[in-house]
Amino acid sequence: MPTSQQSSQPTYGVHLLRDVMIPMRDGVRLATDIYVPCHGDGTVVDGKEKVPALLVRTSYDKTAPEWDDVFPYYVRRGYAFVIQDLRSRFRSEGDGSYFHTVNPWEGDDGFDTVEWLATQDWCTGKIGTLGSSHRAITQTQLALRKPPHLSAMWVEAGPTNIYRHEAREGGAMSFQMFGAIHLHALDCHEIGNDANKARLILDAMQNMGDWLNKFPIKPGETALKVAPSLEKTALDYYYRGDYDEWWNQECCNQEPYFNQHADVPMVIACGFYDNFVGASANYYIEMNQRNESPTSLILGAWCHGGMRATGSAHGDVDTGKESVWGNEIYNPERLAFFDQHLKGLPKRENESPVRLYVMGTGDGTKTKLGNLNHGGFWRDEAEWPIQRTQYQTLFMHEDGSLDSFESMEPDSSLTYTFDPDDPVPTIGGQLVGMFEIIPPEEGGFDTNNVPAFMDQWTHARNNLREVVAAGGWHQKEGPQWSNAKKPYKLLKERPDVLAFETDPLEDNVEVTGEVITKLWISSTAVDTDFTVKLIDVYPSSEDYPEGYHLNLVDTIRRARYRDSWTDPEFLTPGQPVEISIALWPTANVFKIGHRIRIDVSSSNFPRFDVNPNTGDEVGRHTKMVKAINTVHTSSKFASRVIIPIIPSED
Repeated sequence: MPTSQQSSQPTYGVHLLRDVMIPMRDGVRLATDIYVPCHGDGTVVDGKEKVPALLVRTSYDKTAPEWDDVFPYYVRRGYAFVIQDLRSRFRSEGDGSYFHTVNPWEGDDGFDTVEWLATQDWCTGKIGTLGSSHRAITQTQLALRKPPHLSAMWVEAGPTNIYRHEAREGGAMSFQMFGAIHLHALDCHEIGNDANKARLILDAMQNMGDWLNKFPIKPGETALKVAPSLEKTALDYYYRGDYDEWWNQECCNQEPYFNQHADVPMVIACGFYDNFVGASANYYIEMNQRNESPTSLILGAWCHGGMRATGSAHGDVDTGKESVWGNEIYNPERLAFFDQHLKGLPKRENESPVRLYVMGTGDGTKTKLGNLNHGGFWRDEAEWPIQRTQYQTLFMHEDGSLDSFESMEPDSSLTYTFDPDDPVPTIGGQLVGMFEIIPPEEGGFDTNNVPAFMDQWTHARNNLREVVAAGGWHQKEGPQWSNAKKPYKLLKERPDVLAFETDPLEDNVEVTGEVITKLWISSTAVDTDFTVKLIDVYPSSEDYPEGYHLNLVDTIRRARYRDSWTDPEFLTPGQPVEISIALWPTANVFKIGHRIRIDVSSSNFPRFDVNPNTGDEVGRHTKMVKAINTVHTSSKFASRVIIPIIPSED
């Protein structure tokens, strides 16, 4: 970690300017809470004693308790902390239209807010932005407008391409967004004070796992019908399989517009068990190449939003106390960044542009809390991707082995039946927003007693649980996993999962970066899916007699989009084709005695929607059929995986 230098000290009190209605260029006013420093006698900083401002633009209620131990930290140290409800959210004005993360006005609203803040008599004119997830998206959207007074950005765990990172992935729909949109429907202006409409949303959220089994859906069939803008968004996410002009909007995909991005100092942060880790890493690469201002990257072991967590368990995997930030580290880290770029205080010593947490150096025992002791350590790097990376190609073989030798067999392959009525269950992974409300019989609240408008989100948030738990888990079916069936098997024992693994490793092997698979596949279907998962296989031990098969990262590719997101092409049944599937980045040490494993299948439900194998228009199929899918492993059709290995310093 970098060495601390001079930093702002807590010498102020906190004064709140509640519900300041900031006007936008079209006359709509956005509700904003402004926490400004004050002195012991109650006087607020003014034109004689100006301070910089930190801005958060949120869809999740500016009064949410998540900020209770954040804004005082900065305000007491000489910053104004500003939290704003987005247009048509909570106390802000608007026409009621709100399209989840796809609102075309966010860039302009962000620009207008930054420039309004800069004119206030208490402000130095330097504005920094911060926030994660949707609050990260709104930062990028306003940065594309280049507000003159935007001076620094701390962007956490946000997608920059909704089609590739959030709503869809690899051509399949990410069902986690169906659940997330229901969360956004709570307290939405289109429902307002109508308790009956709100009850429909709450009831659906108590049965989210069941709803995910009811696809395909049609307009008017789900609870989202009471929130038309959000229903439209959910259906756009589901039906728009091809990348079209809707996906190419700046509010959907900021990547084609990065040439318009503000050139300001940035920190981009995410976790390896967060679905937006690939987006974050790519965002860093783009900004680092385009901008003259410094850009830094922090990649931890966290799940979505996990940099604020106080525990070291991410799912069932414990990455060690060193992986934990929480606000005790998180707030000072951000303070040092903003102190340097908004106040001109000295840069910390020994600060590297890239900090990453390399997982996997634990002893593999079970912790006192019952989690796998996977461990890890922080390391500084000069760049990303890491320049000293050595790429090793491992070939898949018919006997399930994975090694550096190409097959000599002229005709070898492995075939399985993909039954869309019996998909492979999701067991952990990079998940975001896969939530449901706890039913009253299990300690949740009774949805018949609908909370008042603008209190619904708070009640739901306090009674949420994951439909499918995120993070690292032993890859074995069990009653806690949606759609898992008895007898509960190791995933590798399922007949529709192909597992390719190395021999036990003779040395520690660090895999850091993007793993890329090159699969030669064929199918009896004109369209089907292929999933890829990277697994760290622990050997048998006293705590884990059958070993521990730890998922690190996974993804999917819909075959019709194997060569193009815009021009889908069906398979010719029985004809082998090559598909390239890149996994999101990871950083993990595979220890001596462990195995590196790649699982290949055709479903991962409910993380992704299930392909019906019919080739019908996306989301509009009327039947599902089985597909006989083949992965070829011959000398002519050599399926393989390209592993980024960091050489040992020994």
